[in-house]
Amino acid sequence: LILPLVVVKLPYLKRANSLRSKLSKGMGHNYMGEPAWPNDILYIFPVVIFGFISILIGLSVSQPYGVSEPADPFATPLEILPEWYIFATFNILRVLPAKLIGILSMAYVPLLLLLVAFGENV
Repeated sequence: LILPLVVVKLPYLKRANSLRSKLSKGMGHNYMGEPAWPNDILYIFPVVIFGFISILIGLSVSQPYGVSEPADPFATPLEILPEWYIFATFNILRVLPAKLIGILSMAYVPLLLLLVAFGENV
């Protein structure tokens, strides 16, 4: 686990003296004009990729996806709800007393967006 980090950091250790001199002058090691190849691509990207994969593996081992009870095709749920992308429309039609008011309130939003878009150009 430590070996890849040591292998990736070795090129930076070779230039420690030049880094100290630049830092003492107020310049960081990524001064203007330093090429991305091979500095960032070969040395920093593998550390980021290795860290990301380590986090994914660690989370998958420590917090595995919980398997719930198996589905029963013959049991009806207490409340049947629509899919998430229709849920807002479903709630508007369920809450408002008249269906016509619900349909007009849903048509109001796109019409308002069109008016704003055309109104900005005037």
